[in-house]
Amino acid sequence: MEVTLLNHTPLWVCSNAIRTCWQSFDKGDNGGEIDLALIDRVGNQLKHASTLEHLFYNFYIKGISRACLQELARHRIASLSVKSTRYTLKELKNESEFKPNDFDNASRYIVLTGNEFVDNASINALENLRQILNQNTSLDIAKYCLPESYKTELSWSINARSLQNFITLRSSKSALWEIRNLANAIYNALPNEHKFIFAECVYKD
Repeated sequence: MEVTLLNHTPLWVCSNAIRTCWQSFDKGDNGGEIDLALIDRVGNQLKHASTLEHLFYNFYIKGISRACLQELARHRIASLSVKSTRYTLKELKNESEFKPNDFDNASRYIVLTGNEFVDNASINALENLRQILNQNTSLDIAKYCLPESYKTELSWSINARSLQNFITLRSSKSALWEIRNLANAIYNALPNEHKFIFAECVYKD
């Protein structure tokens, strides 16, 4: 998978929002150490996390499975714009035959788990789908036999408070391995100066 941070809100917007409550703008330092300490104290330590909702992050996520996408969609306070299966499934139509154990070729379309039985079942499903597409079946109908391992990509936007919740839940060792990898990749893609907001959310083995 690939995770790219497209855009993010500067930290001073959050500290400015916090200072709005007490009208303490004169005590700020334009996003410097004083303001960062304020964000950490109010947003993290005192748990007035609504102030963190002023920070937004926009990511492009590529190469996750539809199974992972389903789990990602459970996080309500986020916006997803997902690659359309209906319009892009034709990419598969002119591919050559997918054979068992042809992991290199199939991995362009499906997420491999490392379990040979599961991965071969996904490859068989991919080949079945390719044959159905070559029978000129409507894409709207053909997509019903997509394997859950089929890759997709999306734009994903989320505020810092919701991202804290996402990283806390999905970096846990009890999370699905793929979304755990995604949570860690998203954390790693954040600007270094923002990571203090999320550092305590990352599960540590």
